[in-house]
Amino acid sequence: MPKYLSQLWIVALVLAVAAPWLISSYELSLLGRFLAMAILAIGLVLLWGEAGILSLGQGVFFGLGGYAIAMHMKLVSLPEGELPDFMMWSGLDALPWWWVPFANPVFALVAVVALPAIVGALFSWLVFRRRIVGTYFSLITQALALCFATLLVSKQDVTGGFNGLTDFKTLFGQDLASPGAPIALYFVTLGFVVLAFLGARWLIGSRYGILLRATRDGENRVRFLGYNTTPYKVVAFAIAAALAGLGGALFTLHAGVISPALVGVVPSIEMIVWVAVGGRYSLWGAVAGALIVNFAKDEISSALPEAWLYVLGAVFILVVTLLPRGIAGLVRDLAGRRALVATKPQEVQK
Repeated sequence: MPKYLSQLWIVALVLAVAAPWLISSYELSLLGRFLAMAILAIGLVLLWGEAGILSLGQGVFFGLGGYAIAMHMKLVSLPEGELPDFMMWSGLDALPWWWVPFANPVFALVAVVALPAIVGALFSWLVFRRRIVGTYFSLITQALALCFATLLVSKQDVTGGFNGLTDFKTLFGQDLASPGAPIALYFVTLGFVVLAFLGARWLIGSRYGILLRATRDGENRVRFLGYNTTPYKVVAFAIAAALAGLGGALFTLHAGVISPALVGVVPSIEMIVWVAVGGRYSLWGAVAGALIVNFAKDEISSALPEAWLYVLGAVFILVVTLLPRGIAGLVRDLAGRRALVATKPQEVQK
């Protein structure tokens, strides 16, 4: 990482740590939600930027992580023997068998990451082993997001339907309404962002990362050298899914709700826009893109609710046509030009 970026990140991290004392509680809540989304964006850098795999279905894994932690909180908030309200309204008299394990906090925590990773690994293995790539793969993932959101809405008796899961009171015995809970949750989210960033950076710089980029740039050549590229792509997809699940769980804790509206086709496309704006080849760019786009969405949606989707489409078109490497690419180009001017001013002028 260039020296100037390291310095900027130190400043950004210091400001992030000091945020609870610099901004209002509402703004802190928004920042926590958007940092949770940034974890998903880090996974997309690994998947889309490094592996060259464009997934339009990351909302599925975001939702799996969110629903996993929400199911646990929903169960522990109920008196013993009672069912969630939407189940009683639907006429159920017993808890579905697949809900039962989520009453265990350890199982729920593991499921937040493991469930999306397993689903992502199985799905990607079935697709990649048949060498389905490019546009066809993107369309399949988009269809997966549509199917998942439709399933959640249609199974209202066991998923909460369109309203999703909400009304959480405690997490592992801690009152979520207590004054210190939002700040503690914010620091937990910030810690996971840093860990995800460092872990992805290490992975990208490893031998695995080199082979992943080689697969992106020339998969047939990698095969001719004797490598089976399918496992490398499956692992990248599973890691991105796990990070999406973690981001979904943390977002659910901040927002207090998880619903089909957060996991369908449109949210999945928005996730791609975050990374495109920030730069799909840059980890810090993806984090910045997630924060910038989501804060812009909050401001624009508050002022002009119907205008956001038009703005989002316009931003995506502008980024694709004018800034294909996003904000991170623009920063690198400007820094490189500045360095060139400083070292060879006369040559640049000619």
